Amino acid sequence: MAGRLRLLAGALQRAVPRVSGRAAGPLAVRTMSSSAIPTDEEQATGLERKILEADKRGEDPYSCYAPKKYAGTKEDPHLVPSTEEMRFVGCICDEDTTYINWFWLFKGKVHRCWECGAHYKLVHEKIPD
Repeated sequence: MAGRLRLLAGALQRAVPRVSGRAAGPLAVRTMSSSAIPTDEEQATGLERKILEADKRGEDPYSCYAPKKYAGTKEDPHLVPSTEEMRFVGCICDEDTTYINWFWLFKGKVHRCWECGAHYKLVHEKIPD
C-alpha cells in the first residue's frame, strides 16, 4: 500500500512542471475591480439579491421582517398576508402562554380569537417574482 502511494506521489511530481523549485501554476489573483472589500449588494446573488433590492424599494416581499403592529380591534385588525383564499393562523394570547390557539382565516372576513379577543383579517398578497 505504501509503495503504491509513493509511486503515485512520484508520478504527480513529474506531471507538475517546476519553475525555480516551485510548482508553476496560476497565482492567487484578486478578481474585484476595486481594491476594497465588496459590499453585500455587490456580491449577493439569487434570493438574497432580490431581498436586498426589495429592501431598497421599501418592500418586504418574503415577510423577512417583523410584521407591523395593529391594535387588534374590529376597526383595526391584525392584517395577515396570504396568496390563497384562506390561511391557518395561530394566536399566542398571553406572553406566558404555553399553547397556541389555531384557527382558519378566510378572505374578506374578520375573525376574532375566542380567548383573547384579538381580531385578524386576511389580505391578499401577490406572489413575488
